[in-house]
Amino acid sequence: MAFITAIRGAVSDWRHLALILVLGQLTSLCLTSTSVLSEKLATHENVSLPNFQSFLVYVFLFVVYMPISVARLGVRKMALNLKRRFYWYIFLAAADVEGNYFVIKAYEYTSLLACMLLDTWTLPCVVVLSYFLLRARFWWTQVAAVLVCLGGMGLLIKGDIDAGKNYAASNAVKGDIFMLIGATCYALSNTTEEFIVRHRPQYETVAWLGFFGTIINGVQMAIIEHKKIGQLVWTKEVVGYTLGFDLVMFVLYTLVPFLFRLSSATFYNLSILTSDFYGLIFAKYMFHQRITAIYAGAFVMIVSGLVLYYVHPHPPPDHMARAPGFRSYVPGDIINTPDAAKRGDDDADGGADSSDAGQSQIQIQQQLAASEASDYGSIRKADRIATTT
Repeated sequence: MAFITAIRGAVSDWRHLALILVLGQLTSLCLTSTSVLSEKLATHENVSLPNFQSFLVYVFLFVVYMPISVARLGVRKMALNLKRRFYWYIFLAAADVEGNYFVIKAYEYTSLLACMLLDTWTLPCVVVLSYFLLRARFWWTQVAAVLVCLGGMGLLIKGDIDAGKNYAASNAVKGDIFMLIGATCYALSNTTEEFIVRHRPQYETVAWLGFFGTIINGVQMAIIEHKKIGQLVWTKEVVGYTLGFDLVMFVLYTLVPFLFRLSSATFYNLSILTSDFYGLIFAKYMFHQRITAIYAGAFVMIVSGLVLYYVHPHPPPDHMARAPGFRSYVPGDIINTPDAAKRGDDDADGGADSSDAGQSQIQIQQQLAASEASDYGSIRKADRIATTT
């Protein structure tokens, strides 16, 4: 009976389902595009520099979203948030940078089949991390949906094997380890970002990701890749493929936080399983490869799994783990409510003032006063706010 009720609820909220399905497939298309451009750089231009490829992505994120964050939140709110939670943003950026690095490097050493199989390791890692950090609880329909999506991924891999797309590994053990490390880093990055964007505006989260990502990626690039960059021949193809890669990644990093807020990191990782199918479409028109029925069946299975997963969507996780740095209110924080979650609402002040929030306006003002007092020494001011309320 509960299952039937959930189906009716999902059907009645079909606009939200359609929105997250479209967002999920847009991110999948972005991943496909980055893979094609990376392959072009590696095979046609003999350029395999993961940090070099990703560096401008973080620069773009910082340059675009930091001014937006300052304009909307103000320097004071951002400074207080960073003071309390800077290690969260450093961890997010480090996990993201290393995930990009190890996954790209893995393709140099192990086989395509191994990369496709091991890349799915991100999904169970995200599920486990969501259980503990986001306190997500999964219905049996969601577990079944994950299995259906993985079954579709299995069909994609079989189609690639039948088409003879696999290639030999030059160092299988090293490549497999790199892919497992990269997939684990992606899981840590995805779950951490979802946790943060459920507390803070998306644009601010992406801005700090760009800031710390630029530093971490830049230092790593200077240490590991400086010699190869100095020897690089700057043809128009190299410049074009690199800029194209960075621009597509910029779009991906812009969309993903909205998808995390509207659904979850688990839903995102299920959505991007279709990226191999889109890769085949690229191959059909760019390299005249044939699309077989098994690929179409795989795509249908994955999308069906996404719809099944949505039958019991996650409730807004107002019961998330009280992690260090997030145990007290900071100006600009978002109070999670069902309406805000469905809208992907990024209005921090509106979220804080909502009558449906778990905390009343009085409690929020008292917490705000306490936060300002501890960080700015304004104890008398905090007392006045609390008493007048």
